[in-house]
Amino acid sequence: MRATARVVAVAGTGGGGATRLAVLRSEPPLVLRRTGPAQVHLVGAAAGPLGGDHLRLDVEVGPGARLCLRTVAASIALPDRSGHASRIQIHATVAPGGQLTWLPEPLIAASGCRHVTVSTVELAAGAALHWRDELVCGRHGEPSGDVRLGTAVHLAGRPLCQHELAVGPSAPGWSGAAVLGGAGAVGSLLLVNPEWTESGPPPPRVLGDSAALMPLAGPAALAVATAPDLPGVRTQLDAAIPAPCAARPMHAA
Repeated sequence: MRATARVVAVAGTGGGGATRLAVLRSEPPLVLRRTGPAQVHLVGAAAGPLGGDHLRLDVEVGPGARLCLRTVAASIALPDRSGHASRIQIHATVAPGGQLTWLPEPLIAASGCRHVTVSTVELAAGAALHWRDELVCGRHGEPSGDVRLGTAVHLAGRPLCQHELAVGPSAPGWSGAAVLGGAGAVGSLLLVNPEWTESGPPPPRVLGDSAALMPLAGPAALAVATAPDLPGVRTQLDAAIPAPCAARPMHAA
């Protein structure tokens, strides 16, 4: 299955400066639903991603606009009989003064799956970003499938962060001490704050038993956490900086 979805958020023309969704286009199984003035949920219209699926999500945040993107449930990467890999491409751009918050539910690597997620984020100078990714290695009581997650973020045309993780039988040493250390879940949180341009990002610090926040060469910091399960990962990541829209429940717009 091939599908593309696109959302464009722009600053409103009224005095309140509220964000307006200029484009909200979906193709099953990628279904976008507005759930707040500046919040969109991705609703999976089918199980998966399933082996062989090629899905793409394009996100554009205009000058001064704010957008929070979430998913209503975890995604489960599933194998198909052919053994083909599934693939999700996410491409986001954020203009000056814009802010993008990406808070999906976790990806679960079902046994036997072959899946790749590639995320590319282009930030203009003065843009803000809160980008969280979480991965659970296998469903309850089963081994992990093969998953590779890659995230590349550029700020003002220059590389800011290149982060890649591979887990599963085809990734040698992935469960060893140098990668997950036997943990069943892993998560990362990238923070880009233009206010740190002058002051610098926060200093490195330990967030929990297996998590740390590390400053980057720019107005940004990266937090990475591992734990036996997802709640353990999320608790440690939330200790970094609370998500701007984490407490907003999903509701009909």
